[in-house]
Amino acid sequence: MTVQFRNQDIHRGRPPRAERRRRMTAADGRNLARITRMRAAGDVGAIASSHAPARPPTAPTRARGGLYRAAGKRLCDVALILVSAPVVAPIVGLLALLVFVADGANPFFGQPRVGRGGRIFTMWKLRTMVPDAERKLAECLAASPEMLKEWARNQKLRNDPRITRLGRLLRRTSLDELPQLFNVLRGDMSLVGPRPMLPNQRELYDGEAYYRLRPGVTGLWQVSRRNAGSFAGRVAYDEEYDRQISARLDGKLILQTFHVVIRATGV
Repeated sequence: MTVQFRNQDIHRGRPPRAERRRRMTAADGRNLARITRMRAAGDVGAIASSHAPARPPTAPTRARGGLYRAAGKRLCDVALILVSAPVVAPIVGLLALLVFVADGANPFFGQPRVGRGGRIFTMWKLRTMVPDAERKLAECLAASPEMLKEWARNQKLRNDPRITRLGRLLRRTSLDELPQLFNVLRGDMSLVGPRPMLPNQRELYDGEAYYRLRPGVTGLWQVSRRNAGSFAGRVAYDEEYDRQISARLDGKLILQTFHVVIRATGV
């Protein structure tokens, strides 16, 4: 199933395709140049988690989406979470036990992410990597120019050496993201929205839509690109979702998410 958009809506208010490509390429280039300078200076720890001043979020513009965006979307989120809790909670408990038994470390992983309006919150997942993942990432990027380029372009590694065997299975089935339903219940996230962004990635994001929305467990980018595309390329998907937001679209994206999970195409 593919989400279809009206042609006039896709292009309304958007810069020409060549200009969008130029912006995305420029953002990728800035990221690679910054990480390369860190690598040359021997700042191994900062390669994985740059703390350069982040670009402040653009002031939100007038919201679109009517009553659904103002209240209906949040009500649907809470209702669906409460209905699914009796099934989801035992699954999360069982998976957490399996992760703990594998290496004896905390089965849950909390990481700061950027929420609506630029607010920082802690996003929860089942841990899929080795306990010292940040240090291992810094070492890998310092030792491999190819990994360094891939990280600069996508902010992720397709063949990430930090992922455990069980973690790879959890990622392919997206079961590691089930604890994010707690974030949805708290109001940090929505079931459908932009992919959650790290604080140090804000300067790479050349757009405004993200800051008008709650990040989503799933969304237009997640079901459309999944493992492909650059980080900067997410802007176009977020802007499109912001323009088209509706209960019907969210329903389609949730159904598409089940299809993606069944195909096990996650990373």
